[in-house]
Amino acid sequence: MRPRGRFLPALRFPALTRFYDPAIRWTTREATFKRRLLGQAGIMPDQRVLDLGCGTGTLAIMAKRSQPGADIAGLDADPQMLGRAQRKAEATGAAIRFDVGLSNDLPYADASFDLILSSLFFHHLVLEDKRRTVAEIGRVLRPGGRLHVADWGKPSDPLMRVLSLGVRFGDGSEPTRDNLSGALPRVFEEGGLEGAAETGSLRTAGGTLAFYRARRPEVSSTGA
Repeated sequence: MRPRGRFLPALRFPALTRFYDPAIRWTTREATFKRRLLGQAGIMPDQRVLDLGCGTGTLAIMAKRSQPGADIAGLDADPQMLGRAQRKAEATGAAIRFDVGLSNDLPYADASFDLILSSLFFHHLVLEDKRRTVAEIGRVLRPGGRLHVADWGKPSDPLMRVLSLGVRFGDGSEPTRDNLSGALPRVFEEGGLEGAAETGSLRTAGGTLAFYRARRPEVSSTGA
């Protein structure tokens, strides 16, 4: 299946998908940053967790290994990537459901998830789609549910600024502008989430990776 709507493959061309995993390992210190993101998220048993823009499933598999009692799902718009994710999960014995869909039109009911994780995904989206995605995140999170993100952020020093040019060139100046200016927390807050903040950063061969958190507001006692 393919979702309704348009999407850009992670490395821009489907023929390059087979190079995605080694490219991410080499440019992002993948194991380090994904362990850090999972540590920040603190997944608990029996929680429902969505890996948004899951790609080939590495983060979803790590999440399941870190907390086998959690219900982990992964969503991506690219069926080719999801096929690789499914094969990787089956090879490791990780019971994960992978769904095809777009982030700005999530195929889930309201208040379906306790946590949403996202790694190296938001920088692919233009601002309008970032906003629509955040609105959908707020819809499918349970009240008080949390979003945890690792993505390209504002360069932390001159070297990181130079290295980030590769991200800007590869994904385009418009989609990456909000990431590289450090504006994601503002985008999250404007989309209806609260407590949005950058929680740290990591220097990598591809530039500065930043970590973020936000949450869906709790429902008030009056229901307002």
